Amino acid sequence: MTSFMRYIRTNPLILLAFAIPLAFMARYTGWSSLWVFILSTLSIIPMASLIGKATESLAVYTGPKIGGLLNATLGNAAELIITLVAIKAGYLDLVKASITGSIIGNILLVLGAAMIVGGVKHGTQRFNQKQAGHHAVLLTLAVLALVIPSFFSHSIGEEGSVEVEILSLGVAIIMVLLYGLGLFYSLKINNSPVTYAEEESQQHKPEFSRNHAILLLVVSTLAVVFMSELLVGAIEDVVLQFGVSEFFLGIILIPVVGNAAEHFVAVQVAARNKMDLSVEIAISSSLQIALFVAPVLVFISLFMGHPLTLIFNTFELMALGAGVLVTIMVSSDGESNWMEGTTMVAVYIILALAFFLMRTA
Repeated sequence: MTSFMRYIRTNPLILLAFAIPLAFMARYTGWSSLWVFILSTLSIIPMASLIGKATESLAVYTGPKIGGLLNATLGNAAELIITLVAIKAGYLDLVKASITGSIIGNILLVLGAAMIVGGVKHGTQRFNQKQAGHHAVLLTLAVLALVIPSFFSHSIGEEGSVEVEILSLGVAIIMVLLYGLGLFYSLKINNSPVTYAEEESQQHKPEFSRNHAILLLVVSTLAVVFMSELLVGAIEDVVLQFGVSEFFLGIILIPVVGNAAEHFVAVQVAARNKMDLSVEIAISSSLQIALFVAPVLVFISLFMGHPLTLIFNTFELMALGAGVLVTIMVSSDGESNWMEGTTMVAVYIILALAFFLMRTA
């Protein structure tokens, strides 16, 4: 377990694992729901980090192509687990808010923070302008895939009706097909998310052996499942006691927790003057949420007895549109600096403040 001990010393996020036993103690010894919520939230962060690191190590052993697919598929595993537990509990509005929050969080908060750190340290940074244009098209497509059902549903039927569910399922199928085609395309060209994953895996030795990576992946995934149960179970009491809306928890808190480890990596690589990779991490994660996680949740929710539709409210759609517009404007020239990053983070903070003060969605 030498590799694991070395990882503990080099990754400060893993120190938050102390919250796991405390979360169970809080849940089963009568602590307040707020403590259960806080501790279970903190405990998910290091487990998400372990899932990512275990996946990266496995990617080295499986080869660059399969490894790239592993990274692309398991990149949002922690958040997917949280949302599945929330669907099981019937928090459908929270799940849809978390989808929106993940997208705007990656393209505004994470990419903006990466530009600030990289810009302060290295000045103006450059990344592939052609790839940025490709991202702009895919981001626009991803948002349209969420916007169109929301607008057309008002003329089709009430949310929850058979017609609206058919519309959501049809759009979800198309989105998954597009995601699959995107992965296939990325295997055939350079400068793609999968190709960058290949380059990173080739440049770095795996942190864990194959068996240790598999064990960590299983254990950390199970830990996220249990912690997600505690987190979701405490949401209702937290909302009632402290007046924080379920919508705010879904659109701001859960995405930040579920993707904290990936966010940390995006900022780290920007600090190493690898802005191309930082952009790929942030935007590819948003695309994965929109084109893969969201439609998969639609399918799985049918079998869980709580059908999820791709019908978002006006505030969510506005936030998505604003986030994509700002990202396209900032990245269109293939250059970034700390001021542009500050602008993106500022937009995210304004949205977060508005969502915090909003009581209903």
